[in-house]
Amino acid sequence: MAEADPEPKVSGAGQRLGAPETLGISTLDPGHRPPAMPPGRHITIRVRMLDDTEEVFDVSKKAPGKMLLDLVCSHMNLIEGDYFGLEFQNHQKMMVWLDHIKPIIKQLRRPKHTTLRFAVKFFPPDHTQLLEELTRYLFALQIKQDLSCGRLTCNDTSAALLVSHIIQSEIGDFEESQCRSHLLNNSYIPDQMPLIDKIMEFHSKHIGQTPAESDYHLLEVARRLEMYGIRLHPAKDREGSSLSLAVAHTGVLVFQGHTKINAFNWSKVRKLSFKRKRFLIKLRPDLNVCDKSSYQDTLEFLMASRDCCKVFWKICVEYHAFFRLFEEPKPKRKPVLMSRGSSFRFSGRTQKQVIDYVRESEFKKIPFERKHSRVQYNTRVQHNSRLSPLPSPRHHEVPEHGAPGERVDSPHRHWKDSVAVSAEDPAVSRITRASPYHQRNGHEERPVSRPSDETRSPARPTNMDAPNIGIVTPHQPVSPCHSLGLVNGQKSLDLCSLSPDGRQPSPLTSPLLNDACSIRTDDEDDVRRKRFPTDRAYFIAKELLTTERTYVKDLEVITVSFQSAIGKDESTPDSLKTTLSSTFEPLHRFHTGFLREVEQRLALWEGRSNAHIKGDYQRIGDVMLKNLQALKPLTTSLHKQSDILVELEKACQLSRRLETLCRDFELQKVCYIPLNVFILRPLHRLIHYKQILERLCKHYPATHVDFRDCRAALADVSEVVDQLQTSLIKMENFQKLLELKKDLVGVDNLVVPGREFIRLGCLSKLSGKGLQQRMFFLFSDVILYTSRGMTSTNQFKVHGQLPLRGMTIRESEDEWGVPHAFTLVGQQQSVVVAASSLSEMEKWIEDLKMAIEAVKTSNGPSTDLLMSNLNDNKCPEDSSAEAESEDDTPHVPSERSTPHRGNTMVHVCWHRNTSVSMMDYSIAVENQLSGNLLRKFKNSNGWQKLWVVFTNFSLFFYKSHQDDYPLASLPLLGYSVTIPNESENIHKDYVFKLHFKSHVYYFRSESEYTFERWMEVIRSATVPASRGRVLNSKELHVH
Repeated sequence: MAEADPEPKVSGAGQRLGAPETLGISTLDPGHRPPAMPPGRHITIRVRMLDDTEEVFDVSKKAPGKMLLDLVCSHMNLIEGDYFGLEFQNHQKMMVWLDHIKPIIKQLRRPKHTTLRFAVKFFPPDHTQLLEELTRYLFALQIKQDLSCGRLTCNDTSAALLVSHIIQSEIGDFEESQCRSHLLNNSYIPDQMPLIDKIMEFHSKHIGQTPAESDYHLLEVARRLEMYGIRLHPAKDREGSSLSLAVAHTGVLVFQGHTKINAFNWSKVRKLSFKRKRFLIKLRPDLNVCDKSSYQDTLEFLMASRDCCKVFWKICVEYHAFFRLFEEPKPKRKPVLMSRGSSFRFSGRTQKQVIDYVRESEFKKIPFERKHSRVQYNTRVQHNSRLSPLPSPRHHEVPEHGAPGERVDSPHRHWKDSVAVSAEDPAVSRITRASPYHQRNGHEERPVSRPSDETRSPARPTNMDAPNIGIVTPHQPVSPCHSLGLVNGQKSLDLCSLSPDGRQPSPLTSPLLNDACSIRTDDEDDVRRKRFPTDRAYFIAKELLTTERTYVKDLEVITVSFQSAIGKDESTPDSLKTTLSSTFEPLHRFHTGFLREVEQRLALWEGRSNAHIKGDYQRIGDVMLKNLQALKPLTTSLHKQSDILVELEKACQLSRRLETLCRDFELQKVCYIPLNVFILRPLHRLIHYKQILERLCKHYPATHVDFRDCRAALADVSEVVDQLQTSLIKMENFQKLLELKKDLVGVDNLVVPGREFIRLGCLSKLSGKGLQQRMFFLFSDVILYTSRGMTSTNQFKVHGQLPLRGMTIRESEDEWGVPHAFTLVGQQQSVVVAASSLSEMEKWIEDLKMAIEAVKTSNGPSTDLLMSNLNDNKCPEDSSAEAESEDDTPHVPSERSTPHRGNTMVHVCWHRNTSVSMMDYSIAVENQLSGNLLRKFKNSNGWQKLWVVFTNFSLFFYKSHQDDYPLASLPLLGYSVTIPNESENIHKDYVFKLHFKSHVYYFRSESEYTFERWMEVIRSATVPASRGRVLNSKELHVH
């Protein structure tokens, strides 16, 4: 009689792999619930997870294999479960994958005595395609298993580096005695003892690296190994030589021992089949072969049995479909009489469908556990870091749904009885998605973040995130409000309340501010509005007031914040301090007085100060004329703005300390846009004055008392703007090149005379490994392509460059079968790329053609752009040398890089898969607008009053105009601005709607004029500039 198996650990609903010492972040799909079971008797299935724990699942005997896999993924809240599968040993002692379509009972002869293994089935070429931290963690566990069993072979250096990342994840920062003891007690690779010293040496270089970062680096090293993801299937060739076959994302591979000797790319394979013991690969005709008689179009391999052939053939079919197809293949029609061949087909989502699904959907973030990891980076977080089935970090806030006294986290309840933590639970904590470099034990934070030194009392005891691209909101289970995120380069407040609609914000979505500012009732708001003048000229004058308030605050960023930062720094040249002081302090004093006069005039106009005074004070032209004439002497120094940019850049190059100081300043909350943009603000402000005066002159009849003053003021400011126009174009281009230089790694001399920035954005680059997302930068002489690694600096690494001189472009959609594809044909290299849409492709092609034509007649800068050999930075798909050499030393991350802004326009374009031109940038940065708006969420009732500033493609939200820094920001690229329709029940005037995917926000302005203005400026950021305009044109719209 067989001895009873020990009772495996049965985990509760939301439990993650392993023990609760260290946390990570996974997603909770609101629709990710256990699949509905077909009727019939249930059977118990054991599944061994990647951390070697066993789980028990109840499934119907009639359930297909896909239902069991979905059950396992739902149990782990694993969104990217399509990369994984369940394998088991069949009755022939062969390891096979559980078929998704066949009923489980037909595949498992003795389900009670069979243990299935949850394992990685499809290994992608680029680990950055894995978008979830939980998925990367599971891949890291798979790598750990493959190393331990000897399946993943590599040289000693690679093995030591891989193990060093594993133990960094498990025990944390290097401590010699602890590390040596841990390695003596745990074996990660066969014959580990001789490598202990080398492992410890690598481990000592990972200080500060989080478990999520360690997973990332582990996969970065592993994916470059020749045996990464390889499962060998023994075979023989026609001569009887022993070989092994394997399948990868690229195609079918042939190995002799552990050395790859041949590869058949999917593009070369016409058909895969098997006949008895023979596995056949039919190749497409090679047009380059001259001797057709010697060309062998069918390759034959002999395997141990027909079943061995069929097992390998199935996994080849699945690999080809998963990595090469856009969507799941449709099932074949069953023949009426006779069937020939196998009916097996791939069932499930393809890799493209998985990536699109995760990117386009919004999920709640919940923690998961990392087995063996003892890392304790944040004691405040760990204080309450128990997970479900243990209480959540804010479990005391979660209402109990069970019976009194019943524990929802009982570890002894069967899985099916404790399905999952409710996805709709409004008190479950939300955490925005971020790179592993922004996470500490599953709680996301910036490298520069410090324990909170600013707190605000929430108006309501509910949790709210402060979202932004590249910014993250960490969990704080002890203190409800901590300042650890960043808002456009500065730390933001962790505003502790949920969004009124209870939805999870993505890193790219609108801010969800709390209600510390009061929500006015509609009746009160209507009464207040009626007291104000209704003349259009009044609202134009009010725009002058609101934007002047923002402009004075922007000047204070330089005159107060930045000058105080460099004032005590000895490395800053005195000449730079003097130039900044002599240029900006007189401007600040002047505009402070101008703002005071405008405020007084608007108070009289509104009747708040002297209600009996009418006509003479219901105008603004006289105030503007007087002050613009007084401003003229100060505008003579505005030509020096370019000198300030140049001097500041040179000083940063000469002084590492000053460079660090400037970079740290840009990370502060007051510096909500790049520092160099603040330096150009006085030039942009003159253009704002011109726009406002043009609107007033257009509105007034010639007989109006204010018309003459407005026209005279317009003539004065137009004269100054015309004089500065040429230098402004050059300065904006120079400023943009300096900004891009900070975002790029691998560029030495980006900022050179004659080089102009034209466009940046996302394109998919076609290579042997399929379509890879790349960020392209188009300049007047060269185009660069880069990728964004998950690094602590958030920068983009340059992989290659194509000079524009001699380049041609051809559309390649039919040639490659890829939508919106076109080929950049250079003199030495050609690159096939695909845009996300037809309009994006047209924008790129038009700008490229214009730049190519321009470079033919210009003596532009040299395109020798990169500071190192291109092969140093090439991705595997860009390099011909794919095999690992025993003499190669894997790249070891150097000392921790300094923090970098992770929310620039480059990063927004990367996340939203779009592009921006210099023309778009110039229009958006000059179309600044400020003012009060009422904001409403999709499912909320009240309207919240906020001070809103539009600039630099983003909306910045403040409680009031007196605040020194924004509470949150909303990048507008990708959003659409429309008017609500009747079905949305927004029965108010002057309401516009911002919409991006599932995110909807309503904003309400106070008048028809302000409504039109907000619609206009937001469209300038969401709708690309007219393609008919000349490059670098500075035409301004007159309204």
